[in-house]
Amino acid sequence: MSAEFAINNKAHSTTKVSSFIANYRRELRIGIDLKRKRKMKKMIEFVERMRKVQKEAGAVLVRVQKEIKRQVNRERKKVKVWKVEDKVILSTKDLVFKE
Repeated sequence: MSAEFAINNKAHSTTKVSSFIANYRRELRIGIDLKRKRKMKKMIEFVERMRKVQKEAGAVLVRVQKEIKRQVNRERKKVKVWKVEDKVILSTKDLVFKE
């Protein structure tokens, strides 16, 4: 078993599904199972389950993005908004002039 297979087939702690299922809406198949036909009812159930998994994963990602934004913004300082014709003082300390 390769490392890539092991990573793609392991359920993530946040989404509770493997990255392969979340990306491709299907389970990672192994061996001869590729030629086996499934009944339509099982396929419909599978598709519904995959849609549910993707919807839940999307909701988790939105929630995590909001939390990260809240954490980052908590540390940010308010900045002054400059307007046209505001006067500023510029330092030439680090400027290098060519001769």
